[in-house]
Amino acid sequence: MLLGVNIDHVATLRNARGELDPNVLEAAKVCMLAGANGITTHLREDRRHIADFDVFMIKNELDCKLNLEMAATYEMKKIALDLLPHACCIVPERREELTTEGGLDVYSQKEKLAEFVKPLLDNGIEVSLFITPDRKQVSAAADIGVKFIELHTGSYSRAFGKENEEQELIRLKQATSLAHLLGLTVNAGHGLNYQNVSRMHEIDGLHELNIGHSIISRAVFIGLDSAVKEMINLVNKN
Repeated sequence: MLLGVNIDHVATLRNARGELDPNVLEAAKVCMLAGANGITTHLREDRRHIADFDVFMIKNELDCKLNLEMAATYEMKKIALDLLPHACCIVPERREELTTEGGLDVYSQKEKLAEFVKPLLDNGIEVSLFITPDRKQVSAAADIGVKFIELHTGSYSRAFGKENEEQELIRLKQATSLAHLLGLTVNAGHGLNYQNVSRMHEIDGLHELNIGHSIISRAVFIGLDSAVKEMINLVNKN
């Protein structure tokens, strides 16, 4: 499996003082030098952490795979078409949430989302949809023409170590299996950490994990380079 590192919370720390440190671009460089496959940023509508200049700086000054997480809004589509990142992940977004709370409801808005992602696809951007591990949502994602999905692992992460852990892992396995049958490449993320990430190896054919908060938290104690390398070792361990 590959590892994409989400650096949103480097920006959260920077914004706490309204100054320039820690530098988001430098953090992205450290992650890539440590062996990350790419950099993920979520440009939220309220700009609570990552800012517009962050994503353009990373795109223009660092040769890396940039994955832009974004809501399905006109503003974000315009930014994505100006930026032309390697990939965009379409996520649901509510301003009052602390973090993304669930998956995108593709099933109920297939036509709208198909229209939204078309210009992104036409401009060579890899588009993924951030969805719960649900058969209906996986099938709907395949119907609108994207080639990638990212499974929301939040329920599994919260269940880790509890009696419903196996049930949540089975949901991820079944969704991944169906996605492969439908020709989709499957990524996963949300809530994964140094303790629960090991079971992702039990899901056949996962392509990439996107992990942020736990890596940045670990970096407070051991440094960003070491935190990324430690996670890569876990992601690569069979």
